[in-house]
Amino acid sequence: QVHLVESGGGLVQAGGSLRLSCAASGRTFSSYPMGWFRQAPGKEREFVAAISRSGSSAYDADSVKGRFTISRVNAKNTVYLQMNSLKPEDTAVYYCALKWGGSYSNGDYFANASEYDYWGQGTQVTVSS
Repeated sequence: QVHLVESGGGLVQAGGSLRLSCAASGRTFSSYPMGWFRQAPGKEREFVAAISRSGSSAYDADSVKGRFTISRVNAKNTVYLQMNSLKPEDTAVYYCALKWGGSYSNGDYFANASEYDYWGQGTQVTVSS
């Protein structure tokens, strides 16, 4: 069983920054690709960023490219999402996810929510204009 806990959300003004963290427990963290997703009220969950299990490869959604950066420190069982130049449209609950099943190489990352097997409880990010 895997347990994921997000933290770091909050209220920030437009143009500001936040860093989200996702701490994992229960399995060998470095074996699994990770991702960040978000869901705004009345909208479907959408992909934000993904990172390979080694951290050597990452991929961002077009909507956050150049502003958000995903990273991981396997020794700390933690994945991060650095969010800069925040916009009101970034307001959402942010979730981290872990892909456990399937086969993949060290450089593979996944942008589809259905690929992931474990999810955190989410952390609220609110950006005021």
